[in-house]
Amino acid sequence: MNKVKSSNLGYPRIGEKREWKKALEQFWAGKLEKEAFLKQIEEIRLQHLQKQKDQGIDLIPVGDFSLYDQVLDTAVMFGLVPKRFEYGGGKVSLETYFDIARGTKGAVAAEMTKWFNTNYHYIVPELGEAVPALVENRPLQFYKEAKQKLDIDGKPVILGPVTFVKLSKGYKESELKTVVDQFVPLYADILRELQKEGVEWVQIDEPILSTTISKEEVALFNDIYQTLREAAPNVKVILQTYFESIEHYEDVIALPVQGIGLDFVHDYGQNLAALKKYGFPKDKVLAAGVIDGRNIWRANLDDKYSILAEIAGVVSRDRLIVQPSSSLLHTPVTVKSEETLDEVLKGALSFADEKLHEIVVLTKGLQDGKETIQEEIAASTKAIQALNESSFRNNTQVQEAIQNLHTYRAEREAAFKVRQGVQEEAFQLPLLPTTTIGSFPQTQEVRKQRLNWRKGELTDAEYEEYIKAEIKKWIDIQEELGLDVFVHGEFERTDMVEYFGEKLAGFQFTKFGWVQSYGSRCVKPPLIYGDVSYQESMTVKETVYAQSLTTKPVKGMLTGPITILNWSFVRDDISRYDVANQIALALRTEVEILEENGIRMIQVDEPAIREGLPLKRENWESYLNAAVYAFKLATASVQNDTQIHTHMCYSNFEDIIDAIKALDADVISIETSRSHGELIYAFEENTYGKGIGLGVYDIHSPRVPKLEELTRNIDRALQVLDPKLFWINPDCGLKTRGIDETVAALKVMVEAAEQAREKLFVEKVQ
Repeated sequence: MNKVKSSNLGYPRIGEKREWKKALEQFWAGKLEKEAFLKQIEEIRLQHLQKQKDQGIDLIPVGDFSLYDQVLDTAVMFGLVPKRFEYGGGKVSLETYFDIARGTKGAVAAEMTKWFNTNYHYIVPELGEAVPALVENRPLQFYKEAKQKLDIDGKPVILGPVTFVKLSKGYKESELKTVVDQFVPLYADILRELQKEGVEWVQIDEPILSTTISKEEVALFNDIYQTLREAAPNVKVILQTYFESIEHYEDVIALPVQGIGLDFVHDYGQNLAALKKYGFPKDKVLAAGVIDGRNIWRANLDDKYSILAEIAGVVSRDRLIVQPSSSLLHTPVTVKSEETLDEVLKGALSFADEKLHEIVVLTKGLQDGKETIQEEIAASTKAIQALNESSFRNNTQVQEAIQNLHTYRAEREAAFKVRQGVQEEAFQLPLLPTTTIGSFPQTQEVRKQRLNWRKGELTDAEYEEYIKAEIKKWIDIQEELGLDVFVHGEFERTDMVEYFGEKLAGFQFTKFGWVQSYGSRCVKPPLIYGDVSYQESMTVKETVYAQSLTTKPVKGMLTGPITILNWSFVRDDISRYDVANQIALALRTEVEILEENGIRMIQVDEPAIREGLPLKRENWESYLNAAVYAFKLATASVQNDTQIHTHMCYSNFEDIIDAIKALDADVISIETSRSHGELIYAFEENTYGKGIGLGVYDIHSPRVPKLEELTRNIDRALQVLDPKLFWINPDCGLKTRGIDETVAALKVMVEAAEQAREKLFVEKVQ
């Protein structure tokens, strides 16, 4: 290697206009034949590779593309199919692949959880039921495709064995080495076959190295990669880390690989300090992630060049690769499609394609001298300065409020026990009250009417009447089902974050800024680009109307400050915690207006609290303290007889149980159906003394749950939770489900609740 090279770690799968998503959903709906579907997907994949080639990227990733999830891809590559899917061995079929991810009428889908601290979700591999075997060499397949069809000598991307196993379930932590050892020969086979094909560079992702791991685990890495190096000595392996600085820097850079990839964006100072202090091996390449792979702001090329120059003071330029800090999977595709954005804001944005350009520019500057890229540097500096000096980022009223947070009450007026008694008297709910999480099915008709309204084909009054009709329809359905606490259904909302961002100052929305969340589910995160402030009522009209239709309580539904923060692209010129508190103050106003209008149950959802945890445990406390404070800042000003609810997603709550308690919400609901038993264990180990609903069925699958499943989940929960505090609900919102399946599933849920009440009554009498 005699020059600085540019590289990418992964490219967005979804396409500029979500072509990937549309093809998937047409195939699942039976509207696209399998061969036509695979042909469309191949065209999309090749277009993405060609774009990277045209940009001038030297090391183009292949095998990062997925039909659903890269962790699931790795699992099926090794034949790891749960027994309930009746896999017969050999290459896993496309149908079985999707069954694992989505479930079937007879088999529950595999668990899904967050990919580190991102808003991407992966399918959790289940180990222990099958002996792993290499049933398909996916990296080789994609390398050959790129070579044959585009003349691209690609860089195969593989999820590393330690990270793969540690993200899996079905083994004990003490068995880590034994389990990983089962996979090492399979990885060796992959690399041998790649070597035979003439592959030069392979990227093996081990982001687990950026988390808190032990010295013993690092030693395990050494043994594994020594074995892999001996298996394929002519393949150059880049051991890739990302999302934060690595633990045990000296040990990691000494691992027997030809290259190390480090993140110099997130927590970059620690990696840079370690590099300067301990140096870098002269026989290795350093792949320096200097362009932010997770946010959408234009890079200050002067600053980035300075970081690269510092790195080059330790590592010679001929051993440097310039790249993003992580896969660009987490960013939208291109700013070019955003034709309606304010020019000051648009000029400060950089999506995947623009980030590739920034990488190429920096590579040229490092190779040929800074003077060769001065024009690009000046343009980036000017664009960023224009946004920073704009009125968007200079709202003195908001900034003064943040400086005077001590003047806002952030504790409820009375303790939970006092509030509990007041609320029991106020609401008169039955034992084990039933409710839903917030949203009801957004049918094609609902989406069509919203689009027509946005296009001006429906007047505001016509659209409002349509939304009111949908609300009334679902209030009536809830009455018929016999639910105890209602919701209005959220038919006016596109997305639980986007909806609020559209009504708050400081937010902007793109037209095509989609990113993958899970499967074909794409979200369009708002851009928090300025100071956030309250402008107008956001939820009062619809909630008050719904409440007027019933004597049952209707919950006001808001998204919490940390979830809005974690599910947005956040400005990077001030502290994230300051941004969270700006959002909290705006929500506080809405909460108070709901209460003034007679809404006495208010749900402030925080499904993303856990996903925002820093990767290193040493940083958890400060993050969780800030998250709890922001939630309480938004909710603590209500009266004792107003009941605050919140909702959270996904497992591993034992890690944050103290923070959940500290939120001081009157009722929490938690998505648990795919890992119900594991969460119950967390409550066996940790007492929880406030209202709680553990999701009793999985809404991510179209199947209607059986009564015995729900009864089993309820009975299991009541072994460790007080029946007087237990609520019965689905595990998440029902927006993506069909009407018939939603009504059928809720009918079963209400029946399960009634049976559970009867059982408790009988036990009490006996």
